[in-house]
Amino acid sequence: MADHLHTPDKADAVAAADYAMRNWRFAIPGKVRIGSDAHKQMFCLQLLETHNPYKPAVIDWPTLAPDALQRVTSLPIWDIAVQTEGRAGIRARTYAGTVTDPLLKQALDMDAWEEGRHKVVLSRLVEVYGIQLAPEPDYPAPKHPEWAWMVTGYSECIDSFFAFGLFEAAKRTGYFPMALIDTFEPVIQEEGRHILFFANWVQWYRHQLAWWKRPWFRLKIWTVWAFLIYERIGLARGFNAQGEAQDANFAVTGGKKIGVDLGLLDLLQICLDENDRRMAGYDPRLLRPTFVPFFARLACRFRPGSGREK
Repeated sequence: MADHLHTPDKADAVAAADYAMRNWRFAIPGKVRIGSDAHKQMFCLQLLETHNPYKPAVIDWPTLAPDALQRVTSLPIWDIAVQTEGRAGIRARTYAGTVTDPLLKQALDMDAWEEGRHKVVLSRLVEVYGIQLAPEPDYPAPKHPEWAWMVTGYSECIDSFFAFGLFEAAKRTGYFPMALIDTFEPVIQEEGRHILFFANWVQWYRHQLAWWKRPWFRLKIWTVWAFLIYERIGLARGFNAQGEAQDANFAVTGGKKIGVDLGLLDLLQICLDENDRRMAGYDPRLLRPTFVPFFARLACRFRPGSGREK
């Protein structure tokens, strides 16, 4: 993460950590069978060995010009962003507490710790730039750890896909100053690592179940998706789960909010390109999240000039 380090040695260390976070190959060669012990080692080590040890407490937040400061502080996303990271951390940590496999537990603990660090980064930004937030709720441990972990994992698969594209769009338009973009860039990439870990955990876990339990797990997955779709329909209408008015559907309206005059299909194409770019540095044997990219690609077939036959 950009922290305006001045010595060549420290700058080299930051660059090396950033490269290691984005580029990783599993040491064992050859085909890796999905659901095998090697598969578990691969997706767990991906998360553990690409960890970037930056410290939010030493980030030197850039001074923003008045117009840039107004743009940043006026975005209606900071409350939900801080709270989302708070919930993600406790959910991952609680599920990790139910896991007995040492390597998987270590990876889940890392995931939870990084989610907590994201919350610290956002909290520091809010403090530095004087952003007013609503009072934070408590984050109780979920009663159903596996369900909560799956809701968070699939939710991040949705949110990260759109965040990739919106972040790139904001960069292109200059909505965010480059210094602030450099500061946030590792957080965005970390979410890519998290959803890569989660997508592989889902398939590995499914293979660990007895054959007669697998249909129920698949039903559970679709129930999670149904819940998330219902939740986002509520957000699109401007209400949260408690019926309180809010403007949190940033994935849908985000382009206009950051000054990008794009149609939905053009924005989806940017999201697809960025998703592919951010995943490209990791071992190709790792499974990638597919649900949201599949429907985005399907929608983009209808873009004018997409090559689709009439």
